[in-house]
Amino acid sequence: MTNQKRVYIILGTRPEAIKLAPVIQVFQRSSSFDTQIILTGQHREMVEQVMQLFNFKADCDLEIMQPQQSLSDITCRSLRGLETLFQASKPDLVLVQGDTTTAFAATLAAFYQKIPVGHVEAGLRTDDLFNPYPEEANRRLISQLTQLHFAPTPLAVENLLRSGVLGKIHHTGNTVIDALLNVASRQPACNIPGLNWDSYRTLLATVHRRENWGEPLQGIAQGFLQILDKFPDTALLLPLHRNPTVREPLQALLGNHPRIFLTEPLDYAELVGAIGRSHLLLTDSGGLQEEAPSLGKPVLVLRETTERPEAVAAGTAKLVGTASEDIFAAASELLSNSSAYEAMANAINPFGDGHAAERILQIVQNYLGIG
Repeated sequence: MTNQKRVYIILGTRPEAIKLAPVIQVFQRSSSFDTQIILTGQHREMVEQVMQLFNFKADCDLEIMQPQQSLSDITCRSLRGLETLFQASKPDLVLVQGDTTTAFAATLAAFYQKIPVGHVEAGLRTDDLFNPYPEEANRRLISQLTQLHFAPTPLAVENLLRSGVLGKIHHTGNTVIDALLNVASRQPACNIPGLNWDSYRTLLATVHRRENWGEPLQGIAQGFLQILDKFPDTALLLPLHRNPTVREPLQALLGNHPRIFLTEPLDYAELVGAIGRSHLLLTDSGGLQEEAPSLGKPVLVLRETTERPEAVAAGTAKLVGTASEDIFAAASELLSNSSAYEAMANAINPFGDGHAAERILQIVQNYLGIG
């Protein structure tokens, strides 16, 4: 079709790939768009797993990944690579997701070429510029340059209105629920050597955030050990982040426990399978705060702040911090009080109904004068 509108969808990390996968699918199915998938290469192997799972390929890969890269490295190489791309083939719209350095650099590159930007998962805030770092700054900067804000919740809409952003704000739901329900419907397996899911109440944990490096990580690990000591019918599954700053302390502190299973990062299908089989989650991940409630799993958030207070307000998640005694107390209540557990497990997920990507497609069609 000669009158197709060209849309570039930019991603660099696994969370971006997961949350943009439903958007990519609906845009690629639409005859109204020439949809191009652009990778920066901020992450490599984990993004490729997601692309295979959701059956899409990159049209361009900037391949910026380098060992020990800094935030400045990621920003500068992404900015230069995208500038060249945007100048050569100016798209009608650039879509970015979330709060990564890739998303910020892509937004800035598009702004420099006067290309409109649509921001998927707009409006999240902690109101603490350095927590999480650099994500809180990234998403605020992106919001100032965005023409289409796709807000996942009413609170995200309020945050954007309060910020006085330009552009149109739309409440769409979160695309991560679209992705989760798609994969969960396939009933994916999660086979961990030595772990019999039927023998234990398995706790699924993930830890990776910069603000939890160092002393907070020690507190988190001690909390895990205290839980397992009190509840001998529990096991802990902890997929390790590839960053040695996180990986090595956790291996040293937890590696010898017979009911702790330290694994390589799970691919997304395995992760969804693990969520479905686990008893509860302990995590500093933003995405898991959104995903686990859709599968009826309580979430204990290992952070001092969260940009997803909707989960706490809805009762699907509880903010517990990184002190070992607080983690132990919160987990103990859920493991010993069935009423407290059921209250969290049965609370309504506030993050969407699985149709966010379809709404985004319709909004973009209207914005670009299609249909």
